[in-house]
Amino acid sequence: MAFSRALTGVVLAGGKGTRIAELYPDLPKPLIPARGEPFLYWVTAWLATQGVRDIVYSTGYLGEKIESWVGTLEESAELRLRCRREAKPLGTGGGIINCLDLCADAVLALNGDSMLVTNLGPCFAKFEEAGVDGVLLGLHVDDASRYGTMECDGSGFLRRFAEKRPGPGIINAGIYLMRRDLFDRFPRGEAVSMEYDVLPKLVEAGFRLAVHVVAEAPFLDIGTPESVTLAEGFIGAHSDRFAFRLQHKM
Repeated sequence: MAFSRALTGVVLAGGKGTRIAELYPDLPKPLIPARGEPFLYWVTAWLATQGVRDIVYSTGYLGEKIESWVGTLEESAELRLRCRREAKPLGTGGGIINCLDLCADAVLALNGDSMLVTNLGPCFAKFEEAGVDGVLLGLHVDDASRYGTMECDGSGFLRRFAEKRPGPGIINAGIYLMRRDLFDRFPRGEAVSMEYDVLPKLVEAGFRLAVHVVAEAPFLDIGTPESVTLAEGFIGAHSDRFAFRLQHKM
């Protein structure tokens, strides 16, 4: 569905990627190549295919390389790309907050080194409902022992995050659709985590954060040497989800 509000995508691309540093010592993790383009290209193409055409990259470690890459891309009336660099590591929440002055009233935040290939239409629809302050994307997994899980109330709103435990559960996919003004209660320029700081405090303050659960969807996080090797095949297997093609400057 078309989203009725002005929307900015914030792509978190500031992490160091210590587990794969030996493989690509001179590249920030989102620029690791896959099918002839940086992984960040495909994250951007997926967002644009979903209708998110105003995008800010939150950069940090080797941020100048991401900024240089963004500078090679053509902007148009359909696509606006900008960067905002952290002066120091700010965490997931702090990285978003650092970009807020560049954002529209609705913010879609996600990681630049992972991808959940799904349709965002249901999230947009849920966000439009009365009484919804934000929407989190959750992924149902059969074994949540490697992850913390999200617990919801009977109406599907976030209640709390639970510790890692075996068995099925709903894990945080790291994609957040939020009203920009929800972040106003948090300090700018300080390290803040979405899972441990921002979201729990918003729930405690009474804000209603709906969880849209995806039962099955392709997911890849390129945070380990093993998963990096999967990126090429992952992008190729889901090429139909990247219909929007970014153009490089001549």
